[in-house]
Amino acid sequence: MLTFPHPHHRRSARTRRRTGRRATAGLLTAALLSGGLVLAPGAAGAQSAARDLATAAAAAAITPVRVNQAGYLPDGPKRATVVSAATEPLTWQLRGASGAVAAAGRTVVRGADAASGEATHLADFSAYRGTGPGYVLVVDGRSSAPFDIRADLYDGLRSDAMAFFYHQRSGTPIEASLVGPAHARPAGHVGIAPNQGDTNVPCQAGVCDYTQDVRGGWYDAGDHGKYVVNGGISAWLLVDSFARARRAGTASALGDSTLRIPERGNGVPDVLDEARWELDFLMRMQVPAGRPYAGMAFHKIHDAAWTGLPTRPELDSQPRELHRPSTAATLNLAATAAQCARVFAPYDSAYAKRCLSVARTAWTAAQANPALYAPDSDSTGGGAYNDTQVTDDFYWAASELYAATGERAYRDAVTSSPWHTSSSALTPTGFNWADTAALGRLTLATVPNKLPAADIGRVRASVTAAADGHLATMAGQGYAVPIPANGYVWGSNSQVTNNAIVMATAYALTGQQRYRAGVLETMDYLLGRNTLDLSYVTGYGDTYARNQHHRFWAHQYDASLPNPPAGSLAGGPNSGLQDPVAQERLAGCSPAACYIDDIGSYSTNEVTVNWNAPLAWLAAFAAERRAPKS
Repeated sequence: MLTFPHPHHRRSARTRRRTGRRATAGLLTAALLSGGLVLAPGAAGAQSAARDLATAAAAAAITPVRVNQAGYLPDGPKRATVVSAATEPLTWQLRGASGAVAAAGRTVVRGADAASGEATHLADFSAYRGTGPGYVLVVDGRSSAPFDIRADLYDGLRSDAMAFFYHQRSGTPIEASLVGPAHARPAGHVGIAPNQGDTNVPCQAGVCDYTQDVRGGWYDAGDHGKYVVNGGISAWLLVDSFARARRAGTASALGDSTLRIPERGNGVPDVLDEARWELDFLMRMQVPAGRPYAGMAFHKIHDAAWTGLPTRPELDSQPRELHRPSTAATLNLAATAAQCARVFAPYDSAYAKRCLSVARTAWTAAQANPALYAPDSDSTGGGAYNDTQVTDDFYWAASELYAATGERAYRDAVTSSPWHTSSSALTPTGFNWADTAALGRLTLATVPNKLPAADIGRVRASVTAAADGHLATMAGQGYAVPIPANGYVWGSNSQVTNNAIVMATAYALTGQQRYRAGVLETMDYLLGRNTLDLSYVTGYGDTYARNQHHRFWAHQYDASLPNPPAGSLAGGPNSGLQDPVAQERLAGCSPAACYIDDIGSYSTNEVTVNWNAPLAWLAAFAAERRAPKS
């Protein structure tokens, strides 16, 4: 068994992908695309040889005609990227399942794409409004992967991307009746041997002299840690997804009995039920009254040492430890609990009241301890998630508390924050768990509040300006990705999806179709229109990632274990090559090509809650069917 003690330094990182040159090391990122290879624990040399064989097979199957392999919406943009050095336009044909030509046209020469290192053309068949399965785009004698054109294209992904969080639940059995037998498992970390449980967890030495019940919540990623700052942004995105849909009049698709979770049928929207599983955990991480740092939030809880791959949650025998409180974690708690108070109120007023009390307490504690930072060195057994810039977290928390209460003290904290007028709140590389000012900005732009009209107008204008910037970035690229060519870092797919959320918010504010089109083209990138000709979402597309870094979804290392469930998003290209597999296999890759579908490549191929949360948000947005806005 191979064990990689990965750092999880900044999971919000940006990544990149390989170029289209099949013979280069960059193309090795396609290794194991077929997913049929199972690597049992064994010699590294044998694993390397198997990777080479899988790489060769995958490279031979790659087509230069790159499409969204899941498909396209009838009323949305329909564009493909064609890898070609031709300096003149090429003829394209859209063919139906029968082979008949449904539409035809000429490509637009785009030339060199900096991120992929490829010469590209654009094929645009948006004018075609027919529907059906099994279309292919044929350019210069080469066919794309097959795809559908249908209005319900994203309905399944809306459900599957949200279901990811039930799969990741800690402290409860994952039921076969809800996820199928392959992904079912007993409850993890409930104190049944060999687990030591999360109901009575001690602190690291020197942090506290008592224990805390911190059961529940979501496992953060491929490990068994639970981190407040990462869980906070993830829970916020799920709740915000519902709140956005409610404002748009489309919340029924996220309502009660729409997800495969145990709480279905309880009268509460299922997305809120799922978020509550994490919110309850976040509130359990608050330091009790009468203790040092009362009201603050412990930064994280995880194993005392890294566990190997694979390790089923219920078989994890490591001691669990609470790590010292931090200002960032406390402000995450304040922000998410305040959002809870606002959004949950119509469904569970008592719970909303409890959330608001927790939020107020956390805010006061953070004000009293404004510079208590998680140490960068605390990365044994779990990620450090260190963050020494927390003024953005203060702004986010103040915005949520103001939106929830309308109280002057929180409004003053909003308007006096430098982030309130800073252009840095919404950046080209996107928001993430460590950079949260954008979350406050999005809340103030969309939730009714009593800021002066001119102030609200400026906040909203900043959102549309940022969205226009993302559209401009996409327009200058061969693959229409809303991050710059130098933005492919750890978790680049979360930067991509978070920037698409900004565009979707701009659409909600203005009704202008270009923003919706930008969101849908972002989905194209995630689902196969990229230099790897690969869908990053398990179960979606002709060829998709299926060996993501995870201790239970570890079929590549143990044939008795499953691959990730459908709807799981891989982290994506990472030009930093921050794991041994990436360093061995991807040296020299172009930015958008630095990805490998290998369970050992935690810096390019892990899953996390804060990557799947924006995917779920976007899938719900893309799945909506309503009369188009002018």
